[in-house]
Amino acid sequence: MRRSHYVVAGLLAAAGIATVGVYRAAARQGQGQNPVQVQMTVSVEPRHGMEIPQITRDDIVVTEGHDHDKVTKWVAAQGANAGLDLLILVDDSSAISLGSQFEDIRAFINSQPPTTFIGIGYIQNGTVRMVQTFTQDHASAAKTLRLPMGAAAGMASPYMSISDYVVKNWPANPARPRHVMLMLTSGVDVYYGGGPIDPYVDEAIEDAQRAGIVIYSIYTPSSGHAGHSYYLNYWAKNYLSEVSEMTGGESYWLGFGPAVNFTPYLDQLSHQLQHQYLLTFTPQPEKKAGLQRVRLSTEVPGVDLVAPKSVFVPATTD
Repeated sequence: MRRSHYVVAGLLAAAGIATVGVYRAAARQGQGQNPVQVQMTVSVEPRHGMEIPQITRDDIVVTEGHDHDKVTKWVAAQGANAGLDLLILVDDSSAISLGSQFEDIRAFINSQPPTTFIGIGYIQNGTVRMVQTFTQDHASAAKTLRLPMGAAAGMASPYMSISDYVVKNWPANPARPRHVMLMLTSGVDVYYGGGPIDPYVDEAIEDAQRAGIVIYSIYTPSSGHAGHSYYLNYWAKNYLSEVSEMTGGESYWLGFGPAVNFTPYLDQLSHQLQHQYLLTFTPQPEKKAGLQRVRLSTEVPGVDLVAPKSVFVPATTD
């Protein structure tokens, strides 16, 4: 009798496993009825030199957990798809030495193609004060740059400013699907000072990932004590690197002093902007909307795909 009970239990368990398997398969088939599409901006970066080989949609693999997502579009951000909003944020608490880099920054702004709309803002006390809304008039945008206020601007977390502008004010425009932010800041967070955990950094990353904003940064020292504190600046550069890495951008810095010349950084940024793609894929179905971790890869040799580590996935509808 005991042996027969075990046999019956085993058959029921097997049937249960089969039922679960059928349910999961049906769920995946159901995904095809009302598939959710997610788009992200991807930079293609050569590992050596400047030449980038041809990459097609079939060369891209999107992995979510243990599953491969279906890639539906892989379009170069050129021609009709080149539209870009580029927001340059200047930390108003920066040291006045930043002014020596303005000619480099103006040259960078004026070198951008007409498909790039430039916005200029200043980070002040955890908010963003816009001095130039997004415009194709690059010369006018370049003229709005002014010297930072230094200590008079107050000292707040620059990551609060990311969330403030990303959540509240960045305008949506289908003709310009790429949203890129360049921060000129020390990255020092005087609220938390330093350490491996900063809630403002975490919030800024999540907000940028939800909005599909790629963040680049160039380190420039703060005014006052924060400008020469090894402890504060050590963690600040880690924060800036983390924000850029998690959103698909780059963080540029050299040592703990101001860069002699911004031009090499800005040239590298321009090169990345010229070699970006718009990737669209079908994520795994989710009952609740939220951020999902994804990983991009390709078998094309000699290149890296630089992209956000997480994307916002809406809830799947029936």
